[in-house]
Amino acid sequence: TRLPVDAVTTPPPQPPTPPRRAPPPPTPAPTPLAGHGPLAVLDGTGHAHAAGGLLLPHPTSGLAALVAWALGPDADLRAPRLHHNGRDGDPLLVLTAPAAEQFGLPLTLEDRRALRLPDNHPVIKQLTKAKWQLTRRGFGPWPRIYRPASPTTGRQCVQLAVLPWGALDSRAWGEDTADLSAPELAELLTTYAARVLTPRGSTAVTGLELMTALRPPTRAARNPQTGTWESAPVPGSLTRPVDPAPPEAPDEHPVVAALYPRAHQRTPDEVLDEEAYDWIRDAELLTDAECARTHAVGIDVNMAFAAAANRLTVGIGPAVHTTAPRFDPKLPGCWLADLSGLSLDPRLPSPFTPHGKPPTGPAWYATPTLAYAQELGHEVRPTEAWTRPDNGPYLDAWYTRLRDAYMATMADLGITPSLTESEFLTAMTTYKENAPHTSTAVLSAIKSTVKGGIGKLRERPQGAAYRPGEAWPALERPTWRPDIRAAVISTARVNMHRKMRKLATEAGLHPIAVLSDCAVYLSDGPSPLDFLPHTPEGKPLPGGFRLGVSPGMVKHEGTQPLLWAVQLLDQHLNPARHIKGHDAAADGE
Repeated sequence: TRLPVDAVTTPPPQPPTPPRRAPPPPTPAPTPLAGHGPLAVLDGTGHAHAAGGLLLPHPTSGLAALVAWALGPDADLRAPRLHHNGRDGDPLLVLTAPAAEQFGLPLTLEDRRALRLPDNHPVIKQLTKAKWQLTRRGFGPWPRIYRPASPTTGRQCVQLAVLPWGALDSRAWGEDTADLSAPELAELLTTYAARVLTPRGSTAVTGLELMTALRPPTRAARNPQTGTWESAPVPGSLTRPVDPAPPEAPDEHPVVAALYPRAHQRTPDEVLDEEAYDWIRDAELLTDAECARTHAVGIDVNMAFAAAANRLTVGIGPAVHTTAPRFDPKLPGCWLADLSGLSLDPRLPSPFTPHGKPPTGPAWYATPTLAYAQELGHEVRPTEAWTRPDNGPYLDAWYTRLRDAYMATMADLGITPSLTESEFLTAMTTYKENAPHTSTAVLSAIKSTVKGGIGKLRERPQGAAYRPGEAWPALERPTWRPDIRAAVISTARVNMHRKMRKLATEAGLHPIAVLSDCAVYLSDGPSPLDFLPHTPEGKPLPGGFRLGVSPGMVKHEGTQPLLWAVQLLDQHLNPARHIKGHDAAADGE
C-alpha cells in the first residue's frame, strides 16, 4: 500500500555529495487487476479480448445470455474497489460494430436527439423477458443492464459501451480510437481502468464516478440498540443532495425560478460567476519594447483544474446564510463584496472576473477569490454570505488518483520530472511521432476526465422537453455541487493570476491574452525559454511559471508571429484560442 506523503519518514542527514540530477520518482502502481480484468472488447467473432492479450469465448445467442456470462466465472471480469467502504466495479463489455450487429443492434441510432433505442426494440424486449432492467437513461451508447440486488444474488450489473454509437468521443479519447483493433482497445481501456476507473460513460461521467468511488457516501455500521447492520454516512463524503445557495444556482434551477421572473437577467450581485479566464489586453496598451519583439508564445498549465483541487477545502453539507459576516479565508462558500475599489494593473487581467475586466460594484465571489483579494491588500468586508461550516478536502483523493495516472502515462511517453527544461520541451514536441496511439489516447482521456468531472458538478438540464424552473435528474445526485466547481475554477484562476503577477513585478513581463489555463506572452524567440525569467543561478523564477511535466507546471502551447497576434487583438479575438494554429476550445482544450 502506498503511504501518504506526510507519512514517509525523513531519512537522517547524509554526507555531502557532488550535485547531480535527481532520479525520476517511481511510477505509481495502478490498481491491481482482478480475475481477467475489468473489461472485455467483443470483436464479433464470438471472442472477447481482455487484459494481457487474453481471448475469451462468449455466448452469441443473445444479449441476455451475454450479460449473464459477463457476471459469471467464465468471464471473471472484476475491478477491485478503490475504497474499503465502496463496491467492486461492474464488468464492462465493449461492443465493436461487428459485435453490435451480432447481437441485433443497429449500427446507427435513429433517435439522434435522445440517443437511445426505442423501448419496443427486440433487444430490449429480450432483456425484459429475461428479467433484466435498464437505468432511466435507457439503451444508449453506455447502457447499464442490471437486476435489483438481493441478499442471495448480490449486485448484478453490467455496463456496455456501443462503439458505433459514439461511446468513445474523439474529443476525449483522440481521433480514430474507436476504430482500433479489439486487442488494442482492450489494452487502452484496461490501462485507463487500472489507473483511473473502469469507464462508466463519457470521461466526464467517469470523472464524477471516480469521486464517489474514492469517497463512498455510505458505510456499513452496527446499530448499538438493535445489533443489526445499517447504512451510515461516511464522514467527509457527499452523502445526500443539497440545494445550492441562490447565487450558486444556474438560471434554470428551481431556487432561482422562485426568486426571479423567468426573463430576468441576474446581475453580479445576484449570481456567482466563477469561470475560467477569457481575456485579451487592449492593443493600445502594448509598449514599444513589446512591439519590437518577434513572436507570441503560449504556455499552458498542466492539469490546471486538478492542481487547483489539491488540498482545496470545499463544502460538504448545506449552505448557511449570514448577513454582515466576518470574512474567513478558510471557510468555503460564496460572499457578496465590493472589490471595485482595488487598483489593478490594466496590463494584467483582473483576478476577480473571468473576462478580466475590473468589477464595477458588489458581486458574489467564492472563498478563494476573496482570499486572494485579501492577499493583495484589499480590506475585505462582505455584506452577505452563504457558507458551509461542514467542509473538508473532499477532492484530495481524486486529485492524487488522477495525478498518478497522468504522471504514469507521461512516463510511458518518456516524459519524466528528471528532464531538464530544454529536454522537456524537446520531448513534448517529439513524443507523438513515436508514441503508440494507446498511450496518447489514455493521456487525452485522463485530461478530459479532470475537466469533465469538474464540469459535471454543475450539470445543466438537457433535452427539448425541459422547462426552466423544473428540477432535472442531475439534481438528485449528492455530487451535483456547483459550489465545489466554483471553488476549483476560482482557485485555478487565482493560481494563474498569482504567477502572472510574479512575472510582471519581478521581470516586467505581461501577457497579451489568457484563455483558461493558457497565457500568451510576447518574446524575442519562439521558445518559452526565450522569455521565462530565471534566477542568476539559472533556476526558474520562484513563484512564476515553471516548465515541467507535473500538474501546475507549464508546457509550450504554441508559437505564432508577433503580427499575427496583434492582428487578432485588433479584431478583439483571443490569440490564446488559436496559438496552436487551430481553435483550442473546439478540440476540448
